Amino acid sequence: MIQSNTSPLTILALASLPLLAQAESTQTLPTLYVDAQQTANIRPVTTYESPVSNLEFEPRVDLQSRNMAEAQGDITIRGGIFEGTGFRVGSATLIDAQTGHYSAELPIAPEMLTRPKILTGSENALYGFNSTAGTISYGWSQIQDGGSLTVGGGDHDLNFQRIHNGLTGQLGESSEWSWGVEAEISRSESDGTIEYGDHDFSRGTTRLQIIGPDSQTDFVAGYQHKIFTWPGMYTGEARRFTEEGTEISRLRYENENVKTRLFLINHSFQYDVDNHFSITAYNRRHSDHFIFDRPKPSIYSETHETLVTTGAISGKHFINDSIKINYSAQISSDEIDSTSYENNFTSRNYTKISLLPEYNYTLNSSSILITQFGLNYFDTNRNSSGLAPIVNFAWEKITSGENRKNVYLSYDKTFQTAGYTAIGGTPYNFNPPPGETYKPPLFASNPNLDTETSQNLEIGFNINRNSLWLRTALFYRWDDNLTDWIYNENTDSARIARAIDVETFGIEMVASKSWNTLEAIASYNYLEKDINFGPQPIDLNRSFYAGNYANHRFTLGAIWTPSETVQFRIDNEWRENEDNDLRLGSDSAFFTHFGLSIYPPQFKNMELFFAIDNAWDDDFQDVPGTPGRGDQYSAGVTYIW
Repeated sequence: MIQSNTSPLTILALASLPLLAQAESTQTLPTLYVDAQQTANIRPVTTYESPVSNLEFEPRVDLQSRNMAEAQGDITIRGGIFEGTGFRVGSATLIDAQTGHYSAELPIAPEMLTRPKILTGSENALYGFNSTAGTISYGWSQIQDGGSLTVGGGDHDLNFQRIHNGLTGQLGESSEWSWGVEAEISRSESDGTIEYGDHDFSRGTTRLQIIGPDSQTDFVAGYQHKIFTWPGMYTGEARRFTEEGTEISRLRYENENVKTRLFLINHSFQYDVDNHFSITAYNRRHSDHFIFDRPKPSIYSETHETLVTTGAISGKHFINDSIKINYSAQISSDEIDSTSYENNFTSRNYTKISLLPEYNYTLNSSSILITQFGLNYFDTNRNSSGLAPIVNFAWEKITSGENRKNVYLSYDKTFQTAGYTAIGGTPYNFNPPPGETYKPPLFASNPNLDTETSQNLEIGFNINRNSLWLRTALFYRWDDNLTDWIYNENTDSARIARAIDVETFGIEMVASKSWNTLEAIASYNYLEKDINFGPQPIDLNRSFYAGNYANHRFTLGAIWTPSETVQFRIDNEWRENEDNDLRLGSDSAFFTHFGLSIYPPQFKNMELFFAIDNAWDDDFQDVPGTPGRGDQYSAGVTYIW
């Protein structure tokens, strides 16, 4: 394990020295771009690939995992919490109505999606839905003929298998229309990198695609089933206990059994050179069976099932070369069938409409001034509605070779309603009737939580020059009525939902560069928060989520391809978190994910791979009080046809 007093910049430099040795060769791999792929490794080490794989190394994403990212990962952006991040596919944001912990459950093969874009500021206000900090947005890829088979394994009894195939053809007699079908099946299992950290995953996805001269239509069906365990997964040190008849103190072995079904239709249409729109509709059913202590399931065992139905549209309409209209709208309804969250309500609906007119003023032959001013409307039948502005001013210069410079200033306000776990369950009774035995809820809800609001003011500077990309932003966000989960040792609940006010100041810088056979991307993020817990019945000032963030965070990724038969990939992250009384061990961490691929010339279309996750076996607690993951080694083979 790397000691906390080691210089982070020294570590990052040493980890990347082998990649810099052959920077003078001739091959270029343009993948590590600020607006495209932002991690060197795509394939995970601990299971099969998912849309969220390796997001922990995304420069503008902080992934706080329990077990591993593909098991249970809270995705935060710019110091927000997991419920403040949305996952958008096509034009629609996929909602986890229960808690937000399951927002990343996307039963979709990664080949079906484009690389994600991280939407923040005015982009999130325009396209996001029920998300205040940011949105991870995916598009639908075009199906290609061919497929792949992957088989692999590693230590901790890890084994995984995956098969994927696509097939296309001409539709009817028209050469302008085509069809495609695509399917994949994936599974993995292991004993986990720590004791009681096992998992058993499976996923199946199918897609039918129709492509016309100006349109693409996708019909998608996906199913994913995951069973996994982790000590203190959600309750951590707050619920450590001593087993009867022993002096052994241990965490509860918390177990999840989750199933996600998704049916989705997406239609994209470009009705002339400049005008386009996309319509998305989906039905998402998510089931969760949570066991508080796997050896003793009778202590606490709850089941929940949510059903979400959504329709959404987004696009851009050009009135002329100077005036454009950006728009987005989504309508969602959800319901829950639960053994514990039915005290207040079991259904809800939401509406969001965003309209952002844009005016482009040409300053000279190479530069323009862009002015955007619009409105963002949000409403739900369970909380108050809101109307707020979206404002963005930008100056952009385009020179020869498509070199670009961009400076912008933006302000926006967004809205959000917390999930059923926070609002719909049993609240904590701070004044139980005297003489009665009070059994508090494990996760205490708060039915009085109102709509959360978030205002964001930022200024940024971007450069795209040949093989160099640079993105910088300075932002200030203030959240009112943010739903957080907090803890006090004098209460018997593991955590209690409370509304707090948070002011966040942040700096983010991301740069990428390519040199023939070497590509690299580096980032630095700084966050500082002022958290106001407000008047509370007791001293509730130990935050599980809003107070869990990195003051300083560096990432460095690189891809080195010295020849056609060998490729090295490495991702690094160093972080120093804000002090948190609930976290055991160091507040700083250093993680490295290393991948090696060999393409034997004797076996065409074959890849042999070897990978290491958490190479330094850093036991940093992503979630305060919950054990961190251990190191994992894996190897395997992929055959492509």
